[in-house]
Amino acid sequence: MRCVIARFPFDLTKSGVLESMKGVKPEEIFGESVTIGPRTYPVKQVGQVITRQDRRDFSAGEVLRAMTQLGFTCRRLPPQAAAPTRALNPLQQASAMLGAPTAI
Repeated sequence: MRCVIARFPFDLTKSGVLESMKGVKPEEIFGESVTIGPRTYPVKQVGQVITRQDRRDFSAGEVLRAMTQLGFTCRRLPPQAAAPTRALNPLQQASAMLGAPTAI
């Protein structure tokens, strides 16, 4: 399969990716991942091995698309949680603990 990663064309095959990743120890996964054979690898590690390019030169999305098209199981990051609320100052925190005043 022909794909473009970091503006360079690559002819990738499932067997070629399996061969390239043979013997490569998976790094710790913090984000997106690809399962290749019995192991799960970070997407950027797979991209670096199969393209021989620096990880800063390509996006995880480019590698995920290519690996998905080749039939590998890919896991994306879960959606981001809501942005944290701003911290309360001590007076606001004490007021919140006492409860808001009620109208009579």
